[in-house]
Amino acid sequence: MSAPTVKRGVPGGDVMHVPVLIIGAGACGLTAALRLAEAGIETVLIERDATPSGSSALSSGFIPAAGSAVQREAGIDDDAARFAADIQAKAGGTAAPHLVAAYTGAAAAAMDALGRHGLAFQVLDGFLYPGHSARRMHALPERTGQALVAALERAATGAGATLLTRALAREIWATEDGRITAVGCERPDGSVDVIGCAVLILACNGFGGNAAMVAEHLPAMRGAVYGGHAGNDGSAIEWGRQLGARVADLGGYQGHGSWATPQGALISWAVMMDGGVQINANGLRFHDETHGYSEAAVHVLAQPGGIAWNVFDDRTLALARGFPDFVAAEAGQAVRHCAGLPELAALIGCDADALGRTLQGVHPDAVDPHGRRFGRGLLPPYHAVKVTGALFHTQGGLDIDAQCRVLDADGLPLPNLLAAGGAARGVSGNDVSGYLSGNGLLSAVAGGHIAAATAATLLERTLV
Repeated sequence: MSAPTVKRGVPGGDVMHVPVLIIGAGACGLTAALRLAEAGIETVLIERDATPSGSSALSSGFIPAAGSAVQREAGIDDDAARFAADIQAKAGGTAAPHLVAAYTGAAAAAMDALGRHGLAFQVLDGFLYPGHSARRMHALPERTGQALVAALERAATGAGATLLTRALAREIWATEDGRITAVGCERPDGSVDVIGCAVLILACNGFGGNAAMVAEHLPAMRGAVYGGHAGNDGSAIEWGRQLGARVADLGGYQGHGSWATPQGALISWAVMMDGGVQINANGLRFHDETHGYSEAAVHVLAQPGGIAWNVFDDRTLALARGFPDFVAAEAGQAVRHCAGLPELAALIGCDADALGRTLQGVHPDAVDPHGRRFGRGLLPPYHAVKVTGALFHTQGGLDIDAQCRVLDADGLPLPNLLAAGGAARGVSGNDVSGYLSGNGLLSAVAGGHIAAATAATLLERTLV
């Protein structure tokens, strides 16, 4: 099977049947499966890889939530309304209001539920991510996306959810009225397993790995490095289109302006928020780095050679070394160390005088032409990472309502098809600049939490 397809009707023969089937075992699918299993509802997760990973495992693993028990225990004053306002401020008011309200309202409950299953979240301290007015990034002690997915998998399977790996979903069976009846999965030997279901949750993918779709919908990222998972091939959108579903916000995406090159590693934007700057091959700064790492991808790609240097000092280096991803990048020789201005200029290959003037502008009393306000200057020795702009994850997808039900062309919900996370429209609007740090995992975790509740309600109705 070479392309995602929809087959009409009910598959013949003796097929396995489960109440809820979930395509995708990333943060979204595992969160939904855990909640369903906790409610005693038999659930099967279909995962293409041998071990669950996806975009969630490639992320930093930081989940934003307002009003969680962990946040309250840290003495942080925050709530869903404030969180929602931050999302809309970043998106210029273009994020889907019903999803912003739904996700910010559910995020804390989702985090608390995960906490009850042994996921020991902490709220990141020391700095605010761009656009957030309160400290609300929740992370496991390991501070990696891989650790997050592994912990979710343990919790979900421990609660009774079934995980079917090495199963590539390629065909969906549906009746003429759009009711999903089964999913066909391609196995490593080429055989196909067909599994029937009462409810299907698409928690599978965006389209960042589909070059044709990226070129069509995200022209600024045409040819850019793709830092996401290969499974983001647009299957969910293709299934939805064949079923007559509506799509929305396909121009929204998460870029990242701090992709170490040639190492291919994500460098934490905490480096910028703590006082670091981005400098191009001419020794100049070119944007306000505190606006966000997503739109920074476009700014970096517009520089000579499509590259820039993250430049920071000892204080920021100490902070960055608290993030395992940075430690790994440093071990891979991504971080270069310079005793002073001459060495830094030689590394960048720029005029030392021009670079000196740039660094002199990094000062609390300086008037920054890009509008950034600095709390301090940069002191030698300097540290630098060569970076480019990358596409990380798309933020548009199937249009859904506040219950994560997939909507048809008339805005009506399909009978038993749900979507969340990368498969669905997110809360970043229709442009790269609308992405607020953590929006991806917010949609995944809060969306998975909501989709599970909706699936349970749909099952109750079928039994009445």
